[in-house]
Amino acid sequence: MYAWIWRKLPFGLWGRLTGSLVLVTIVGALLWYVVFPWATPLLPFDDVQVGTGTEQGGPAGRDPNAVPGDDAELGPDEIPYNEHSNEPEPTAS
Repeated sequence: MYAWIWRKLPFGLWGRLTGSLVLVTIVGALLWYVVFPWATPLLPFDDVQVGTGTEQGGPAGRDPNAVPGDDAELGPDEIPYNEHSNEPEPTAS
């Protein structure tokens, strides 16, 4: 297919290079401004649901307006992880 297009483009090597660049630009603009906006609502990428939202633990059960570090268990200046390893501190649950 690409060889057929290359053979059909006029005006020698420079005309073919310019024509190829124009064709690629037209196809890219058509995809960017017509096809992708049309297909975006049909794709499931914005329909993300990790949990039901009723879990008691984890980020879903926390207050979204709480200030990080201002916790009754840890205090305002303590961080909730170990600075020397990636292992989380054990919790009493």
